[in-house]
Amino acid sequence: MKLRKITASGSLLLAALTLAACAGGPVPPDWQAGAHASLNTFSSAYLVGNSRVAEAEFKRARADLSRTGRADLVARAELVRCGVRVASLEFDNCPAYAALAQDAGAAEQAYAAFLTNQPTDAALLPPQYHGLSGSTLSAIEAPLPRLIAAGVLFNSGKLPPAGIQIAVDTASAQGWRRPLLAWLGVQVKQAESSGQQELAASLRRRIELVGGQR
Repeated sequence: MKLRKITASGSLLLAALTLAACAGGPVPPDWQAGAHASLNTFSSAYLVGNSRVAEAEFKRARADLSRTGRADLVARAELVRCGVRVASLEFDNCPAYAALAQDAGAAEQAYAAFLTNQPTDAALLPPQYHGLSGSTLSAIEAPLPRLIAAGVLFNSGKLPPAGIQIAVDTASAQGWRRPLLAWLGVQVKQAESSGQQELAASLRRRIELVGGQR
């Protein structure tokens, strides 16, 4: 099998950052197939809020990648983890990636800067993030990159209310509990700050439903 860049959880995020096998040709090495499967499962589990499974699968993926002795591959995995956290409005400057940054490639360094709200060369980012703004958010077709972009814009204070609604609708459509709760929380704060108490109450009821309290 030839190596190719792949999607995970319906996303172009892993297409930009991970390697996997496609049909036809030699069988890929075990580490590659294992890391691919584990990163896919990690992303799905994290987004639906299953932290136990997500943590176990990420550890498995990282162990598979570490067996190659290639810090650049492990760095990519850490950026996958950082990306799903940004999509869920969890900002921590990707510390595990930072420990590997000196061995990462230019594209990975640019993407890490993008995720952590640092200046970066946009030309090195995945195409869906070129010219990113609140008005271009809906043009990103894949749901996870769209949520990541929304998180980046939110963290930089550049996401308009319409963009927040896009993020809510995206997470809701995918059944991604973790980011949906985070983005609904943002909407609650906005409603409360603008004196829209009925809207805030409605949003809180929705949060209770998503969280299993109703």
